[in-house]
Amino acid sequence: MTIVTEFDAQTSESLSRAVDALAGRRIAVLTGAGVSTDSGIPDYRGKGAPVRTPMTAERFLSSEEARRRYWVGSHLGWKAFAAAEPNAGHRALARLEGAGVATGVVTQNVDGLHVRAGGRRVVELHGTMRRVFCTHCGQVFDRRDLAVRVERDNPWIAIPENVKLGPDGDVLPESTDGFRVPGCSVCGGMLKPDVVFFGEFIPAEKFREAEQLVRTSDALVVAGSSLVVNSGIRLVERARRRRLPVVIVNRGETRADGRATVKVDAGTSDVLHALAETLPQLL
Repeated sequence: MTIVTEFDAQTSESLSRAVDALAGRRIAVLTGAGVSTDSGIPDYRGKGAPVRTPMTAERFLSSEEARRRYWVGSHLGWKAFAAAEPNAGHRALARLEGAGVATGVVTQNVDGLHVRAGGRRVVELHGTMRRVFCTHCGQVFDRRDLAVRVERDNPWIAIPENVKLGPDGDVLPESTDGFRVPGCSVCGGMLKPDVVFFGEFIPAEKFREAEQLVRTSDALVVAGSSLVVNSGIRLVERARRRRLPVVIVNRGETRADGRATVKVDAGTSDVLHALAETLPQLL
């Protein structure tokens, strides 16, 4: 099958092979940080990615200073993170789902952009920055409401116009002195963002939901993930055991390049848009 695109010859050829592998199939999609870079949110491992020391669950839960550093940086970055808009890749996946080609999206991202783009079945493996919960009583809070509280309790805090976002929407604060860490307004307990920190396990029911999505599909597309995180590689293996075609779209190497049916080494926004233009006609 020939696809007329603005891609270079090598990318066009691999994209054509990807379409051949996916034609007539219902596909599950696994996305990583590379899908959101065109929305202004950097990834952890891509070329030019900032050097970061991500917050771990152990540090967050055991150190008041670590929590203070986290909440200052997270609040400073929240305005820009929340203002990020879905890009062409997010919208293409929503179109594929609406056309009955994609069964849904499993994402390692916490930015909520798949939902905002119109995705109906989105499994957020690592949680979402939209919510915060109390580790003591379980009360859930909207992150927007928490931001209002943070600024009320810390009226001196200034959010710069231009911030250098980290992959999870935080920034590196210059100082945390005097910052009042938000607590649960119900019981006074410790608040934690509803995300899976490094060192935490993905909730078993969430991973089962992701597995079910792959199990009820005829192919798997991986977009914007280097598959360094074990949850992603496990889903690829689930697909391979069922002998499903696996198409990987990512700039640079991934852990599963040698196991993929087709690897498209290109930007996710352009490639996913091309697939959304082509695959619905072949279902």
